[in-house]
Amino acid sequence: MGLVRDIMVNNVITIEHDRTAKEVAVLMTEKSISSLVVVKDGNPIGLVTERDLARKVSTTDRKSSEVPLSEIMSPNFRWVEPMTSIEDAVQKMANKNIRRLLVLDNGKLVGIITETDLARYLRSKLLIDGALEDITALNRKVVTKG
Repeated sequence: MGLVRDIMVNNVITIEHDRTAKEVAVLMTEKSISSLVVVKDGNPIGLVTERDLARKVSTTDRKSSEVPLSEIMSPNFRWVEPMTSIEDAVQKMANKNIRRLLVLDNGKLVGIITETDLARYLRSKLLIDGALEDITALNRKVVTKG
């Protein structure tokens, strides 16, 4: 199987830790994404998702512009290194029941992988493996008839 670096998204959209829930929602909408990596001094300190917004902002009586990001983000994020095997990343996501993994190289954010990235990779791998099996089976028929 391949490595995380082969399927990770390199251009990770981040947001500074001192922003508000409204700024999170606006940025997610502008970029058409469902999560943001929260950074402080350029280093990842958390993750915020659409689910966080829905659950943690809509249950308050405050305006989203009054809710600090620190109240809705999750400081507990999981991560892997770029050279981690995709199989290990899948296992980590399954074991921890998570949808996203940050990719850190020497503590620096270099990418992110999501369930969607993994599904896309596995789908293409299955299609390629299936095509190779078909070719191998066809070659066997030709050789045995020859």
